[in-house]
Amino acid sequence: MTLPVTRAVDLRRESLDGVLDRVERSLQVRLDRESVVCKRRTVGARTDRDSWVRVERRGFDRIGAQGWNGPESAAVLSGVGMPSWYAGFSWREPGEPVMWRADEMELVNAAPVGQAALVIEDPRLQDAWWSALSASLDALATQSAPRVATPDTETITQELVTRTLGEVFPEVTDTTLKEWRPAHADLTWANVTGPEFCMIDWEDWGMAPRGLDAATLWGHSLVVPALAERVWSERRPDLESRSGLLMALFFCAKVAGPHAHPEDPRLEPARKEAARLIAELGDAGQRPRGSRPH
Repeated sequence: MTLPVTRAVDLRRESLDGVLDRVERSLQVRLDRESVVCKRRTVGARTDRDSWVRVERRGFDRIGAQGWNGPESAAVLSGVGMPSWYAGFSWREPGEPVMWRADEMELVNAAPVGQAALVIEDPRLQDAWWSALSASLDALATQSAPRVATPDTETITQELVTRTLGEVFPEVTDTTLKEWRPAHADLTWANVTGPEFCMIDWEDWGMAPRGLDAATLWGHSLVVPALAERVWSERRPDLESRSGLLMALFFCAKVAGPHAHPEDPRLEPARKEAARLIAELGDAGQRPRGSRPH
């Protein structure tokens, strides 16, 4: 069945009073209108009971069979640095193939490490922050997920990875992904806080190839070589598994592929790293475990 095309809407340019009024009535909270943060497809605000409400608009074409209750389904995870989930509800926009969802969760006072997905300056995070990151990712990997991850709004599958890598790096002929684990699936610098560590925005989490989260954070660090090296060092077991190498190359393919933006500061570093990763994939079976060529 072909889903209807959703009308493109930028919530930063829309009147949202009616949406926010409905959220207040349904969740029985008062939103602090002065704290409202509008993004292209999400809105967030503080409440009168010191919680945070996140509201998202999503078209039917971007709601898979697993639904889109990511924050709610992630509430069962343990040992992961993330805000507690309290309540949520969804409704359909009249006359449009569009759903809205509002989730109330624990208020996180620490700010995101980055204002965008990537960083161009070293955030100088403390060792305790890195330890918390690794502890959370290790804990996440031991659990189960009833969903498949959806990074960049597209469900990750073997076919997607094979197709993406084949279009950009056809010399990589074996793209088989044998290790799948739960992943946040959008682990960018805008979705981790500091100096107190927390992972936010869990709407797209689910099963994914091992190393997806580490490769995503690493890729968004490429403009700051020392930071990228720190991510690699902290998550070496994931990133130097065959699945992790493929995930790192998958990130490079999305940056340096046919839709590459010439002004993307990650472009040249991604091309350089891709050459290294392709060579590493070729001799992964011969390298001593734990070594990394430069």
